[in-house]
Amino acid sequence: MTSTHQGLEAAFARRDITPQKPTQLVGYPHVERVFTGVHDPLFASAVVLRQGDTAVAVVSFDLIFVEPEWVRDCRQQITRATGIPAENILLHATHTHSGPITLEFLSFKADMVVPSPDPEYLAHVRDQAVEAVVEAWKNLVASEAAWTTADVKGLAGGNRLSAEGAEDPEAGLLLVRRRNDHAPVAVLTVYSMHPTVLHEDSKLVSSDFIGYARQEIEKAFPGVGVVYLNGTAGNQSPRRVVRAQTFAEAERLGGALGHRMAEALGTIREFSADFPVSARSERIPLVGKKFPSLAGAQAAVDAAKANFEKLKSEKAGHGPIRTAECTVFGAEKLVLWSRAEESGEAEAVRQKYSRGEVQVIRLGSSTVAGWPGEFFVEFGLDAKKRAKSPLFVSSYCNGELHGYIVTEEAEKEGGYEAQNSLFPSSTGTQYVEATLRLMESLA
Repeated sequence: MTSTHQGLEAAFARRDITPQKPTQLVGYPHVERVFTGVHDPLFASAVVLRQGDTAVAVVSFDLIFVEPEWVRDCRQQITRATGIPAENILLHATHTHSGPITLEFLSFKADMVVPSPDPEYLAHVRDQAVEAVVEAWKNLVASEAAWTTADVKGLAGGNRLSAEGAEDPEAGLLLVRRRNDHAPVAVLTVYSMHPTVLHEDSKLVSSDFIGYARQEIEKAFPGVGVVYLNGTAGNQSPRRVVRAQTFAEAERLGGALGHRMAEALGTIREFSADFPVSARSERIPLVGKKFPSLAGAQAAVDAAKANFEKLKSEKAGHGPIRTAECTVFGAEKLVLWSRAEESGEAEAVRQKYSRGEVQVIRLGSSTVAGWPGEFFVEFGLDAKKRAKSPLFVSSYCNGELHGYIVTEEAEKEGGYEAQNSLFPSSTGTQYVEATLRLMESLA
């Protein structure tokens, strides 16, 4: 078929998805956090890019997760309104811990302060996402684009389990501008870091440091819209660099991060309107873990609590103490999983998550991979290292996997993330291999 579109076309649109009535802010266990106000709005930010007869849409939500069933519904409505195929639509949650609950986790079940998601709110977010994509679709303009990267090491955090642990200081940055007057249209960012500067004592809705990073980029490029994708951030957090758990600190870290990104974007000199766009998506079989006996899980809780109290008495510092506290939370969740194993609930969850989506979207010279769940950064680094062309991996995409995907080493050591996971470390390898294979099919 002969294309009716010459060169790259693109547009950005955004919708406010801030909840309008008090709801529990989710992300920290056992803490009543019904929000008392809004510090900064939550957004659904969308960019649509079309080259020839192929279009893709990338939508980023200031939410902790999006659920697979919700993703399916949202994609269907976007496809119905625009014709963009479902496999060409990436739906991502930035993973803010200062937004409303959006899914049912088995690990939330025993937490009496965590309610079920509000179906009216979820429907509202879906509708706003569809509106944003449709607006961008209707306003596509002749564009040109270019990729760059920024080294942002130490600005927003690092490995939360070990100061010497793996991290990915590279932020992927795509700048799209209009062809006729070079006015900026959109920036797409991919960077791996938990947005958890704000903590359980905060009862204000917020996108955390990510909102400040966006603002800094948008200030540097007036008229641009930022679509921010979080990467493989399962073991990445601000824990070791924060001076306080405050909005001022979120502004400091996010402002520094956004400023570094804007500097890198400002160095781009070569743009291209010949910008191939394509996408592939595949659902791969996943095998969930079996969980230990209740007695074994309770022993893990006792050991974790003893270590936590020991570190507090030794005044070991915020990072080690918080890590130990999270290990207690993880051990408590393991008890819940062990009970679910006995009742048969765990098997039902394994069946529900027996297939997981892998998505790759080619944008010019680089590829963005979309993975669900919370992957440790090592898997993203492995995929990037082995890819034959530039690759940026984003987690929290197109659903979730009921917890973390940790490395084999972390699995052996235990800890919050390993104990709060449905799938073994081999699942991470599955995602890496599937991503590389799908990238080859895009070539």
